[in-house]
Amino acid sequence: MAKEVAGQIKLQIKGGAANPSPPVGPALGSKGINIMEFCKQFNARTQDKAGKVLPVVITYYADKSFDFVVKTPPVAIQLLEVSKQKSGSAEPNRKKISEITWEQVKTIAEDKMVDLNCFTVESAMRMVAGTARSMGITVKGAFPGNN
Repeated sequence: MAKEVAGQIKLQIKGGAANPSPPVGPALGSKGINIMEFCKQFNARTQDKAGKVLPVVITYYADKSFDFVVKTPPVAIQLLEVSKQKSGSAEPNRKKISEITWEQVKTIAEDKMVDLNCFTVESAMRMVAGTARSMGITVKGAFPGNN
C-alpha cells in the first residue's frame, strides 16, 4: 500500500556538503524528518557533483520517512560557470558582463532538458538564452535552430 504523503520541501544544497546547519536543519527538523539520515543519503548520492549547487525536492510522508529527487544545477549557475563570472550584472540591460556561444547554450540546454517543461532542444536553448540575457550575458551570433 502507498504511504500517505504529508508534503514536499524544496531546497538548494551544494553537492556532497549537506549538514544539519541552516537551511537544511530547520527546514527538515520542523517537519520531523531525520536530519542526519537525509544528510548522509544526500552526500552519498551527490559525491560526484561536489561543490555544485543542486536543487533537491524532498517528499516526506506521514510516518516521518522521506524520499528525495536531486535535480540538475540551475541554469543561472551553469551560465556563471561557463562565462567564468562570480555573479550576474546589476544592470543587465546596460552593462553586459560576458559573451557565450550558441554551442555553450546548447550544452547547458541539453543538460537541463530533463528538468525543463519544453519538448525540443531549440525551445530549451531559447529558455537558457533568456536567462543569460536577464543576467547580462550576451549570446554571440544568430540562433542556429529552425525559426
